[in-house]
Amino acid sequence: MAVIVIFSDGACSGNPGPGGWACVIALPEGRAMELAGRADATTNNRMEMSAVIAALSAVRRVPGPVVVNTDSTYVIGGMTKWLSAWKRRGWLTASNEAVKNEDLWRTLDALSRERGEGGVQWRWIRGHDGHDANERCDELAVAMTHRRPVSLYDGELRSYPYGSLLPGEAAESNVPVRRARGRGEAGPASYLSLADGSLERHATWKECESRVKGRAGVKFKKIRSPSEERAVLKSWGLE
Repeated sequence: MAVIVIFSDGACSGNPGPGGWACVIALPEGRAMELAGRADATTNNRMEMSAVIAALSAVRRVPGPVVVNTDSTYVIGGMTKWLSAWKRRGWLTASNEAVKNEDLWRTLDALSRERGEGGVQWRWIRGHDGHDANERCDELAVAMTHRRPVSLYDGELRSYPYGSLLPGEAAESNVPVRRARGRGEAGPASYLSLADGSLERHATWKECESRVKGRAGVKFKKIRSPSEERAVLKSWGLE
């Protein structure tokens, strides 16, 4: 059975602050579709979640398994590790605090469960790493954050103008072909922060600093490569 492939991203100017989200959807019938939106006062994590919610909502009537590709470790962690425990505890964290963004987690959980067990697969991809679809989502999300006009594509998959969205190695997956890149090459710097059990990724130190400054017990780290990020997450007990 052909797979529905989703790429998503969120952005925020300040955290909280005005934000935007975007997604690119590759449909089994050979169609590509872009969606995007914004919020005046929000957070990066809410925008990441909103992008996935919009994409899953758009394909509710389309049969087949879904593969969600996101650079948000928050979304991946929530949907694959933390959600069941939150629900068992009545939407409380291990430290007995209310789960942040409960409204969006409930919606995301419901949309995922609608497709049945295994109907949605969650895949993390590194942001700002030269992947056509991820870069396009980032471009749209940032534009929405700053209220810049955008033109959203909705047409033939093979005519998608923002990089390749044609099937790669898996003939039925519609997985976009990734641009070649030197093995082990360091990418642009980004930052990780861990506060109250919630992991966030920041494009700039200013964003990271605004989250961690003056808070006790937080962790943060500058990273430049996928291997470095994996090492940091492992040292923090998250991988």
